[in-house]
Amino acid sequence: MDIAAEMRAMAQDARAASRRLAAAEGSTRQQALLNLAALLGENASAIKDANSKDIKAAEARGLDKARLDRLTITDAVLGGMINGCREVAAMSDPVGEIESMKKRPNGMLVGRMRVPLGVVAMIFESRPNAVVDAAALCIKSGNAAILRGGSEAFHSIDALVALIHKALADAGLPPECVQAPPTTDREAVSALLKLDEFIDVVIPRGGESLIRAVVEQATMPVLKHYKGVCHTFVDESADLARAEVIIHNAKVQRPGTCNSLECILVHRAVAEKLLPEVARKLGADGVRFKCCPVSLPLMGASAEAAVDADWGFEFLGLTLAVKVVADMDEALDHIARYGSNHTEVILTESHANAMRFTREADASMVAVNASTRLNDGGELGLGAEIGISTTKLHAYGPMGILELTSAKFVVLGQGQIRQ
Repeated sequence: MDIAAEMRAMAQDARAASRRLAAAEGSTRQQALLNLAALLGENASAIKDANSKDIKAAEARGLDKARLDRLTITDAVLGGMINGCREVAAMSDPVGEIESMKKRPNGMLVGRMRVPLGVVAMIFESRPNAVVDAAALCIKSGNAAILRGGSEAFHSIDALVALIHKALADAGLPPECVQAPPTTDREAVSALLKLDEFIDVVIPRGGESLIRAVVEQATMPVLKHYKGVCHTFVDESADLARAEVIIHNAKVQRPGTCNSLECILVHRAVAEKLLPEVARKLGADGVRFKCCPVSLPLMGASAEAAVDADWGFEFLGLTLAVKVVADMDEALDHIARYGSNHTEVILTESHANAMRFTREADASMVAVNASTRLNDGGELGLGAEIGISTTKLHAYGPMGILELTSAKFVVLGQGQIRQ
């Protein structure tokens, strides 16, 4: 069987499995997730052995540090997968829930029922734990999933999907609810992206080039974010000691992620006091700074003059752009021009400024006095996420269980007809 035919058969199986999964009792789907959590713990050594094969091959290929970090399944990452399965399992089941039932003048009741999207395909790079996050969310929300990871994570994904299949089978659900193409050939992705008759939505997770390639080829809707250019604006009223801590966490805690801080915008009234401290604190951890003319003399030996390309750039490493602004208007203008609709933060003690910023900054998460790193499904109470959407149809921000459902109209009548 050629790859296109193989992908078509996989998608057909996923469509059939999605009907069984959507019709299953919520307790059955919950049990599959609890099974998976237990299996991940019991098979930790086998998972790490498979992951080590991928890491060795990736190092031999010269994979960059950020992607190696995302590829590695540490004890903490494995623990996160296990906890994520349990948290998602414990959440309320949205499938079949009827919301906002209203009575019309003719006596009929009109409501909306939560239903699965159907078959979700995810195309992603490096991060093998995304397989478990996506599978857990799709199983809970009644969606079948086709998960195509990068070739660098092939052995890790294969080991994880085998455990997912066992968890499903032990709960009485078809293993075809979650599938991964058994090939690293890129033709498999191209073939999947043409199967809109079976696949309802595709979610790419990775670099901008991957996402643009998926958008160009896909015949089904794409939920996407091209990049994470996250800003933090330090208002003139900000608590500067707290600002240092937040900025440090947002940039240094895990710089290779899409929700790490890429640019700080600092009100000119506090720049001279704050920026040398930021340079000292972050510089000690190896951060280099791309600075505007006003901030450059304040940022020490790790600073260099910014060029136009540094604004709106996703560094995904220990580099931070720094700009001094006259006021919030200039900060919001900069964000509107260079932001990527991912995460925007204001540090302020002014309620009025905080509320204005949350209204006017256009991003999937806008925060007040908090780190950009908190734009994450687990941190926001979703248990896990299948991705962060920076487009507004049909989801904006981290996509959890609810975002993997749609709502259909349900009408309860007693003989009403159209007049």
